[in-house]
Amino acid sequence: MATLDIIEIGHPTLREIAEEVPVDHIKSAEVQDFIDALIATKRAANGAGIAANQVDNIWRIFVVEVVNNPRYPYKPEYPLCVLINPEITYLTEDRFENFEGCLSIPNLRGVVQRCPVIRVNGYNRDAEPVEFEVKGITAGTFQHEADHLNGVLFTDRLLDPRNLCTHDEFNKRYEESFKQVVLQVESTYNSNS
Repeated sequence: MATLDIIEIGHPTLREIAEEVPVDHIKSAEVQDFIDALIATKRAANGAGIAANQVDNIWRIFVVEVVNNPRYPYKPEYPLCVLINPEITYLTEDRFENFEGCLSIPNLRGVVQRCPVIRVNGYNRDAEPVEFEVKGITAGTFQHEADHLNGVLFTDRLLDPRNLCTHDEFNKRYEESFKQVVLQVESTYNSNS
């Protein structure tokens, strides 16, 4: 499967609010081919997720999947999830500090606050309505991708711009301590941990 070009911070499409996909259009070859290419692009780039805006498309579609991801070795595995016209509802007032990166902001990571328990509504690629909860650090991934569909980048949500760092600096200085945050979040909120 061919991959798509990932656009980077500064490209105007990353700041657009994505448009809902008509439900009767979801099963069209056009949308299905796009979803396949979006999945292939995410996998090729070792992303935990990717949103349509990131490949210069303004459909309200994102995918999340974590399987042996070398960019995020501390993230729990999560099976492929394709979401169309997603809505996210926070289910707790609690927040955790998440060290995030982004395929559209190469080589940078920073700390943002995310909700550890969310409800997700939308459609799957078969145009079926879906509703489910996501807990733990993976809830942050869903929020990150949903932000993209609203023209928001993780850098807009930084708790302190001074905590921005490169991937190498993150690996050297912050990854070990962040792994402890991940373990704490998972043990507190994710019953599968």
